Amino acid sequence: MSSVYRSPAWEKMAPRAPRGLIPALLWGLSLFLGLPGPVWVQLSPPPKSSSPTEPHPCHTCRGLVDSFNKGLERTIRDNFGGGNTAWEEEKLSKYKDSETRLVEVLEGVCSKSDFECHRLLELSEELVESWWFHKQQEAPDLFQWLCSDSLKLCCPSGTFGPSCLPCPGGAERPCGGYGQCEGEGTRGGSGHCDCQAGYGGEACGQCGLGYFEAERNASHLVCSACFGPCARCSGPEESNCLQCKKGWALHHLKCVDIDECGTERASCGADQFCVNTEGSYECRDCAKACLGCMGAGPGRCKKCSPGYQQVGSKCLDVDECEMAVCPGENEQCENTEGSYCCVCAEGYKQIEGICVKEQIPESAGFFSEMTEDELVVLQQMFFGVIICALATLAAKGDLVFTAIFIGAVAAMTGYWLSERSDRVLEGFIKGR
Repeated sequence: MSSVYRSPAWEKMAPRAPRGLIPALLWGLSLFLGLPGPVWVQLSPPPKSSSPTEPHPCHTCRGLVDSFNKGLERTIRDNFGGGNTAWEEEKLSKYKDSETRLVEVLEGVCSKSDFECHRLLELSEELVESWWFHKQQEAPDLFQWLCSDSLKLCCPSGTFGPSCLPCPGGAERPCGGYGQCEGEGTRGGSGHCDCQAGYGGEACGQCGLGYFEAERNASHLVCSACFGPCARCSGPEESNCLQCKKGWALHHLKCVDIDECGTERASCGADQFCVNTEGSYECRDCAKACLGCMGAGPGRCKKCSPGYQQVGSKCLDVDECEMAVCPGENEQCENTEGSYCCVCAEGYKQIEGICVKEQIPESAGFFSEMTEDELVVLQQMFFGVIICALATLAAKGDLVFTAIFIGAVAAMTGYWLSERSDRVLEGFIKGR
């Protein structure tokens, strides 16, 4: 081995701390005491339940080998590409089977998120190393040597299971070439053939339900569809039926629809009626007016529902409001489909189960939302403006305005001092 580079894959021989808290502590204790080798208790992990989407180990191994082969191509292409041919041939012969090249390939063989690939590589790295240095010449196919012969994860194409048994139809042509053999190429699976549409049988060597043999020879079978309702047929025409699908009856090599509604085959609820369809039937709900029915609409009722009455051949709504059915004062009746309800008359509303007259609010004045203190201030401002205006005119020497000013002051003073003046002015401001 070259000592130029050692990747984690080749450090198995060096003592490494085991994973986990307890094993690591015991390992450290053994080194501290100078014991000849690490001593720890191997704790068995709980069994893991396999995920339904987890790939089969064979598929993981195949992907690992494919990635390994791509790495071989990449390392040759990146390291040699022209120039001194003699020099390259000499160097290439040394690099081709070197540990350095193997390390470079293994470093990129698994993606970071592919846990299954990393786990398989860790388990098989010694086998890969052995193949690289000792087995390449006698076993050039790494997939066959590693995945099938050594790890026994895979089987040859056309075989399945722990013993690599041939699939139905033979390993050369599993499932006749018209289906997929379950577990093919792996050490698992049942070997059951999942046939393509139109094919059936253990090895997909027959035509399936609703198909007929249009062509057959020693190696091929062509299956074509029968006419719609035919389960088995001798050809594509309507008159080629040999067996009918469910809901159909064979009559003179033709499949005729069975009317389940006219027989006892239909099973519908008490408030439903039967409607025949091609090859089957439907149960639909009766009209609201019916208690049981023979078809759609109020004219097909067996009996009328409460709130309905028979009028001729139909069940029609009863108008309960024609009778005195609302005893409350100021109530009136409103008819509904199959029933009625009592509501308050116009201008009334219901309060605690009684219809009372609605109160119409009085129209509000412009200053109706003002507080008492705001009204007092507004009154004082109003009187002040009037007095100031009259005083201004009187100061000009006009005797008429002077007399009016003196009279207004005397009158306003009297009203101001009286309780009535507040109510009068407040009513004036509020629009009363």
